[in-house]
Formats: sequence, structure tokens, C-alpha cells
Amino acid sequence: METPDFLSLNAALRRTPKFAVYLFGAMPAVDLLHLGLEDRLGPEPVRALEHGLGLWALRFLLAALAVTPLRELARIDLFRFRRAFGVLAFYYAALHLAVYIGIDMGLDGRALVADILKRPYVTIGMLGFALMIPLAITSNDWSIRRMGGAAWRRLHRLVYPVAIVAAAHFLLVVKSWPAEPLVYAAITGLLLGYRLMRPRRIARRVAT
Repeated sequence: METPDFLSLNAALRRTPKFAVYLFGAMPAVDLLHLGLEDRLGPEPVRALEHGLGLWALRFLLAALAVTPLRELARIDLFRFRRAFGVLAFYYAALHLAVYIGIDMGLDGRALVADILKRPYVTIGMLGFALMIPLAITSNDWSIRRMGGAAWRRLHRLVYPVAIVAAAHFLLVVKSWPAEPLVYAAITGLLLGYRLMRPRRIARRVAT
């Protein structure tokens, strides 16, 4: 049974409108754009903008993966916002890609193809974005009704390889091995490990 603190927190979460998550979730992109327009993104503004947008994509992706562990282990129920987290992850990934193609590559198709073939982290990043597209397209009630719940859930298991690819992309994009990408890779590993162990844990509970 939930304690009064969890009851009050979850009650507040249930009263929070979903559009508020989208609204506040979009604010980091607005802030990054504002800093870019004011030339306050440092000596490599395009790289800083790409990094910031990509990092927020990874954060929202991990937030979506964290919904189930938080509900089962900490009794914090963010389930109604999980779809919003996933959509925001795609939103930031799309912006990240748009900056890379439009500004970094200057819409040069040949340079883009050459970069994809030359740089493993770009290849991996493109793969991750491609895997996110069907998830974003079907993140709505109509798709669930059209596909059926079971098929929809099978499709959305793509979020797990997407998370692995995103963490690998972040690790490879840096020139050295600072703590930040390693921390995000560790968080990704913990969340995916929890998902893998979860059926066994539930089976043991049922058996006892």
C-alpha cells in the first residue's frame, strides 16, 4: 500500500495536464536557440547546439524507460506521461538531426553520405533515428486501436535498441572519455537490465 506521501505525490501527478509536460519539455530547445541567437554557445556554437539537443533526446528517452522502475520500486506513477517523454525524445532527436544536416553539413547530400560512411558515430546515430520514426508515428491512440495492443507493444519494444544505439552514439561522438557519456551509458544499462530481469522477478513472486 502506498504511504500518504506517495499518495499525495501521485495525486498531484494525476492532476498535472499532459500538455504541461510537452510545454516544459520544449523549453530547453527554446533556451538553446536563444543562446545561439545571442552567440552564447561558446567557440563552437553548432557543435554545442547539436550536443545540447542530442543530450535532451537521450534524457527524455531514459525518462520514458524509467517510468516502469519508478512505479514498481519507488511507487512514483509517471505512466500517463510516458508517451510524452517518448515524443519529446523524438522531437529533440529530430532537431539534433536537423542542425547536423542543415547547418553542420549545409544541406550537402554528398558530404552527408560521405560523413555517414566515414564516421561510425554518425552511422549509429542515423540508425537510432530511423528506429525512432515508427515509434513516433504510432505514438497515438489511433495506432493502438488500428494495430491492436499486442502488436503495438511489440513494435514499441524498439525503444530498447534505440536506447542502446543512443548511448553508443553519445560515447563515440566525444573525442575522449569524460564522465558524462559514461554516466548516461551506465544509466541506460541499469534501466535495460531492470527490464530484462523484471519478468524473472515477477515469476518468482508469483511462485512464492
